[in-house]
Amino acid sequence: MTDPKIAVTEDELHAYIDDELPAERRGDVEAWLATHPDDAERVRSWRAMADALHARYDRVAHEAVPKRLEVEGLARQPRKWMVGAIAAALVAFIAGGAVGWMAHGAAAAPSAFQTLTLDALDAHRLYVVEVRHPVEVAGSERSHLQQWLSKRCGYNVRAPELDGTGLKLVGGRLLPGPQGPAAFFMYESPSGERFTLYISRAETGSTQMRYAARERDGALFWADHGVGYVLSGPTDKDRLNQVARLVYDQTEKAGG
Repeated sequence: MTDPKIAVTEDELHAYIDDELPAERRGDVEAWLATHPDDAERVRSWRAMADALHARYDRVAHEAVPKRLEVEGLARQPRKWMVGAIAAALVAFIAGGAVGWMAHGAAAAPSAFQTLTLDALDAHRLYVVEVRHPVEVAGSERSHLQQWLSKRCGYNVRAPELDGTGLKLVGGRLLPGPQGPAAFFMYESPSGERFTLYISRAETGSTQMRYAARERDGALFWADHGVGYVLSGPTDKDRLNQVARLVYDQTEKAGG
């Protein structure tokens, strides 16, 4: 098997995972993966995350929306959104790029981040539609919120200042995480656009930024000094990158 004459692009790797690659190009991609171990490892990690998403969401894809999740007469969309998302490119990853972070220990990251990212997206989905009670502690009590979450989580937790991206802190809450308590912050733009930041312990060292998408929602996730971060919001990668860069800069300075 030899390398294809035309180099394989990242879009083609995603299409290969999603079974959307033209048949005449599939052999080239498989030949490329056979001689490019880094890309082959990335493809394996994407498949692992996709399998985890299937396992968690396939069984509830057609369930009706519970009455308790209908907020002030505003019913959430039927869960059939999960079907299309899982069937087509549930997970796509981007490495560094515009954010400029290098990977360390990436081979160990997928298993650690599968649970972390799924939990963060679950929390984002649950609370982003709330009108009256999206958070436990309001953003006007930022100092108290940070002290409380830091004490409960056992490490320094800070709510980043995201005014530069047009986002104001709505507030935050304490959530269960895969390895102990997790901090959860919500931000909102003047137009009503909402982002959430989920912070929890992670069994990994520093790792590159990765992107995961589930139809209407996107997430960028990374780890630094044993703490994992998941920024969730709209699927626009550029917008997520803009916000994530500011979050990363501030959490790095705070020392995790």
